[in-house]
Amino acid sequence: MILIALIGILLAAGVLAWLSSRQSTELPRWISLIAVVVDLILAARMWFGGGSSRSNVWFDEVNYNWIPGFGVHFHLAVDGLSLLMLLLTLLLGIMAVLASWTEIRERVGFFHFNLMWVLAGIAGVFLALDLFLFYFAWELMLIPMYFLIILWGHERRIYAAMKFFLFTQLSGLLMLIAILALYFAHYQATGIFTFDYSELLSTTLSPAAELWIMLGFFVAFAVKLPAVPLHTWLPDAHTEAPTAGSVILAGLLLKTGAYGLMRFVLPLFPDAAQSFAPVAMVLAAVGIVYGAVMAFS
Repeated sequence: MILIALIGILLAAGVLAWLSSRQSTELPRWISLIAVVVDLILAARMWFGGGSSRSNVWFDEVNYNWIPGFGVHFHLAVDGLSLLMLLLTLLLGIMAVLASWTEIRERVGFFHFNLMWVLAGIAGVFLALDLFLFYFAWELMLIPMYFLIILWGHERRIYAAMKFFLFTQLSGLLMLIAILALYFAHYQATGIFTFDYSELLSTTLSPAAELWIMLGFFVAFAVKLPAVPLHTWLPDAHTEAPTAGSVILAGLLLKTGAYGLMRFVLPLFPDAAQSFAPVAMVLAAVGIVYGAVMAFS
């Protein structure tokens, strides 16, 4: 149950921090800090060999039927890649709480509610192995971060928050379409409805279908990276967000895009990814040069 606890502790701490703000402005800070530290200890325990899974692939795994009629499972698992990203999430979560300790003076409880829930969403992205659950966690990151920017940001926070919301929401909807396309393609091939990652890995797709579905995932992850030319939301969001929001944006939200490419795009669509690789490499090289020119200017 350790994987469920990692997410559940953050969600519960967010609600408790919000409610406790009626008694004291210090309680939400301490509740959030303690929750993230406890999560970090649990994750570190797995790092040092405390996982319970018997799988040769996963350090720890939990898989329950969630919505059986639609083939939705509550499937969480952690391997070396996701565990490393989870440890980074919790370490930077502690830094975000500490960075906001004296900076945030208004709506302290609601601030820490959003901070805990965006961390829970990020943890869910790194742990989810059911595409429905993954998309749920992916969207869970969006709303709390929107509130962090628009309520506690700087002068142009409304513009930055709306731009962030539109870019990430539209790309997320594109990924949802791609997930549903893969879901129905798997059903046509096998007669089974499922969002489970391990089952979808064996889905047989035509080259054209594989390319188009892969592009749906790729665009969503490229926006989160963000890759040129889908990057323009980030400078505004970064500069207008509060310190904790900038820490989460730079240290964690951007990493979910790269994680998605490695975890989902390459294994699920190997042939399409290989054919698209030259385009992706050109985009990467343009991003490197463009970033260098902007930094120099």
